Amino acid sequence: MAETISRVTTNEAKEFIAFHIGAQTFCIDIMAVREIRGWTPATPLPHSPSFVRGVINLRGAVLPVIDLATRLGLMQSEPTARHAVIVVQSAGQVVGLLVDAVSNILTLTPDAIQPTPEVASEIARTFVKGVVAAGDEMISVLTIQNLLPEPVLDAA
Repeated sequence: MAETISRVTTNEAKEFIAFHIGAQTFCIDIMAVREIRGWTPATPLPHSPSFVRGVINLRGAVLPVIDLATRLGLMQSEPTARHAVIVVQSAGQVVGLLVDAVSNILTLTPDAIQPTPEVASEIARTFVKGVVAAGDEMISVLTIQNLLPEPVLDAA
């Protein structure tokens, strides 16, 4: 169920995965997505940031899972079997993003993505690259690399 939002040729267009967190819709560049999995309980890590749910086993590799609702400052929900983990890779980091549900694949051209409004906080503009109007709905386009935790260098 792919949806095209634009009037320009598709050779400029990119595909995005749309997903829900609460009543809001967000999307990320599909090129960063490695897979989409169902929710499995994560093992918490001591002293990790509040938005890190913990780690899960992904075919023998340890995968950190970020609760995207908490990372974006939204109300955290308790994950159920209906939640999904979007496994993304950015700048060599592979992490899972916990979302309420994956909904669609969007094909967007650069002119379909409007800049984040200036009334948004600086933190919001760090995470939200732009906004797409799709009918009655506003879809926030997220910048993946800004969602990921900063790698911590060991001072050992």
